[in-house]
Amino acid sequence: MSRPGIVKLEKELHDLKANKRPALLAEIKRAMELGDLSENAEYHAAKEAQTHLERKIGDIEFKLSRVLPVETDNIPTDKAYLFAKVLVKDQKDGEEIEYQLAPADEVDIDNDIISIKSPIGAALLGKVVGDVVEVKVPVGIIKYEILKISR
Repeated sequence: MSRPGIVKLEKELHDLKANKRPALLAEIKRAMELGDLSENAEYHAAKEAQTHLERKIGDIEFKLSRVLPVETDNIPTDKAYLFAKVLVKDQKDGEEIEYQLAPADEVDIDNDIISIKSPIGAALLGKVVGDVVEVKVPVGIIKYEILKISR
């Protein structure tokens, strides 16, 4: 993962432990005070939410315990590697868009950071400036020409 990706995960973990967990525990306590737990829908919903929260905390802790930071500054720009920014031109309408290739954990569609496992990311991976790639997407086939690769 990139260093910003690791920092983002660490912040999420901190928020889950420092804010979400205590709020959920308070919700469970409040639901318990309502009486009979066997028929208390609020209590059961809160306990289920707690299970999901603890699983998410465990998943993030597991990832962080095994992740190695990737120094993106040292990755060459001769090909579209992981963490590359790839400027492409749609061959149909001439629209230009810049995608950043990332691992699944760092995807941010709103900022055009796409997974290398997505159809577009997989098609761009390993390509060079000037290559034209065909990408099969749900609406058909898109052809992109690679204009520039940067970090």
